[in-house]
Amino acid sequence: MSAPDDKTDNKPASKQGFLKRLRARINRGDSWLTYDLANLAPGGKIDEDSLEELESLLVMADVGLPTTERVIGDLRKRLARKELRDIDALKKGLRDALIDILEPVEKPLAIDARHRPFVILMVGVNGAGKTTTIGKLAKRFQDQGLSVMLAAGDTFRAAAVEQLQAWGERNEVPVIAQQSGADPAAVIFDAWEAARARDIDVLLADTAGRLQNQKGLMDELAKIKRVVARRDESAPHEIMLVIDASQGQNALVQAQKFHEALGLSGITVTKLDGSAKGGILLAVANDLGVPVRFIGVGESAADMQPFGAAEFVDALMASGN
Repeated sequence: MSAPDDKTDNKPASKQGFLKRLRARINRGDSWLTYDLANLAPGGKIDEDSLEELESLLVMADVGLPTTERVIGDLRKRLARKELRDIDALKKGLRDALIDILEPVEKPLAIDARHRPFVILMVGVNGAGKTTTIGKLAKRFQDQGLSVMLAAGDTFRAAAVEQLQAWGERNEVPVIAQQSGADPAAVIFDAWEAARARDIDVLLADTAGRLQNQKGLMDELAKIKRVVARRDESAPHEIMLVIDASQGQNALVQAQKFHEALGLSGITVTKLDGSAKGGILLAVANDLGVPVRFIGVGESAADMQPFGAAEFVDALMASGN
């Protein structure tokens, strides 16, 4: 048996390519953090004014006030201990503070083979990339040797059912659907029974992203959760929220409301390539503490990968080239 290679060199080529795309798309060239940090201390001296300017940078990058205060508070302690002697020390201190926030939510999704089907309830507002994420997850699970079924639980939009069926055809995955306007809970219940009968490993259930009002949406999702639990009290085994990073603080508000109503077990953050800074991921991690399962930077299946805290922070702080 040969000696293990360096971890970085040992990563699959697809993962390496994803990290390169993440750096490039999040920064569009020079990193907003490292580039702007250098300008905060033109004379090389780090002081309170430098931290105040960094504080403004973080807030503008969708990191949010509570998370920004946590980061700056940590750096102020380092400044008081005279640890921030130069820009390199500031960069290291900032990197450490960001990783401290993100590491607790770095928890990959594990499919428990004891539960068949393993039910993943996908939730999120329209336009966040929910249905596309389902298609990418289906492909990922198939590549892991798992059988997959899709449930078209967003019966309020005919386009959502058609989009899910298109993903099903592309991945050769069965899709359980009913006519437009059908009871979403009934569709997902039927899908569970079909998955059980066919000994399917993973059931991915799409849901509506908008009803007439927010309470109506949350009530509908809570009903689906109850109906699934009637046949398998441990289900759904994952309630995954999909949020669009480019929506900034609105994405955080969405996450808070979905978590209050349903008790989220995982989050996927999409469209980081369309986000100005990507700081919303830090706000969500700090505010909710819900595991971040995947992040996405593009349309292809390879553009969605499991979330890694250190990798993400390094992408924020590295050159996009």
